[in-house]
Amino acid sequence: MPTVRNARGADLYAASIDDEEMVIPIQSKALSKRAAVPLGTVLERMRSRWWIITLGANSDDPICFILTLDEVKSLASRDKGKNRAYWL
Repeated sequence: MPTVRNARGADLYAASIDDEEMVIPIQSKALSKRAAVPLGTVLERMRSRWWIITLGANSDDPICFILTLDEVKSLASRDKGKNRAYWL
């Protein structure tokens, strides 16, 4: 189930078919031209345990990566610029 555009939190929610008791929030980032994924300025605000990163989203050959939140945090690097944003 997708969420409303620009809603806070996860972009998708996967639920168990039988009883919907298990719900998994998923963060999705789709990039058409660049390979760096913006993560914001505070890694602790990221909550979704699963991330799907799509590079070349508008191309005929997109590349998708599925990562855990821990993997995203460990692979993040920080800008040396004014905002000190994190990037994947």
